[in-house]
Amino acid sequence: MPIKVQNQQIEQFVFSGGECHVNIDNIELTSPINVEAKLLNSDDLMSLLLTVDAVRRSAPKSTLNIAIPYFPYARQDRVCNPGEAFSLEVACKLINDLEADQVTVLDPHSAVTTDRLNNVVEVTQAEIIEKSQLATFIKSKQLLLVAPDQGAKLKTEQLAEALNSEAVYCTKKRDPKTRAIVETKLPKGVESRDLILIDDICDGGRTFIELAKACKEAGCGDLYLYVTHGIFSRGLESLRPHFKGVFCQHTFLPKEQIDSEFLTVLEEVQNEN
Repeated sequence: MPIKVQNQQIEQFVFSGGECHVNIDNIELTSPINVEAKLLNSDDLMSLLLTVDAVRRSAPKSTLNIAIPYFPYARQDRVCNPGEAFSLEVACKLINDLEADQVTVLDPHSAVTTDRLNNVVEVTQAEIIEKSQLATFIKSKQLLLVAPDQGAKLKTEQLAEALNSEAVYCTKKRDPKTRAIVETKLPKGVESRDLILIDDICDGGRTFIELAKACKEAGCGDLYLYVTHGIFSRGLESLRPHFKGVFCQHTFLPKEQIDSEFLTVLEEVQNEN
């Protein structure tokens, strides 16, 4: 279930006509009220709107804090072609209309998200990894941090500074019509090094697989992958031939599909401590 209030699952279901329904009557509401929303799809976004309405009706004067680890439509952060919607801005307006006292997002895809959200608190990629067991792993293995493209460069450099590690970045070219990656270039000096690719999102994983192939051809050592938001829409099997291990802060995969020997979910470890 994707939404919790005061760390308890809300009651929710979908009517036969497709409408979402929520109920929080089983949850004791004391201020501040904390809502955690793991939004996996648009129905979950609607459920969050309904949940906050229910909270406001039950405890109208309470302080409200909302945590949205993976912000919806974050990758649609601009209008690329005539006739398109500015999807991220629409999502931000919906959340702003909730008038939360604080909205926490983890490693947003771009600054456009934080620029358009009210009362936002950003937890950066560097902060997430620095406080996790992955920081110790990177240092013990002396892994070289690799940004898969120019867009991830700044975050990777900030992480390298926090961990006192080295960082480099790659370049890639896409076919403007098909969006397929047609060229991947590695920086010099990565040969024989053990690497960890660092990025915010893994959806199908095509970018990382193509980069892993280039690393193998260049004679690199062990290869690992970290993404904050593990969507893994094609599962983990496509990543296994290319990476020795994968790390993420949270994942959209159901628990029965998580192989803990290959995928380390940092959030789960942190919740146990």
